[in-house]
Amino acid sequence: MAEVTMYTTSWCPFCRRAKSLLVSKAARLHEIDVDRVAGGRQEMMERSGRRTVPQIWIGPHHVGGCDELYALERAGKLDALLAE
Repeated sequence: MAEVTMYTTSWCPFCRRAKSLLVSKAARLHEIDVDRVAGGRQEMMERSGRRTVPQIWIGPHHVGGCDELYALERAGKLDALLAE
């Protein structure tokens, strides 16, 4: 199963929603709280080119945020990405 890297904050409802879906899929989740990890937000912005959380990678694939993650689920593509 691919490792999922997700940049989050503790107060973000979209982060909690995305995490909930990934946990329900038993994903190997590596969560980086950008408010608590020194340099976390800067690292996220350099990797993604975006400022908002969550930012999610499944293996080497940048998924984007919560909406894009749920769009993959609705399209039936999330499980295949997680299985890589």
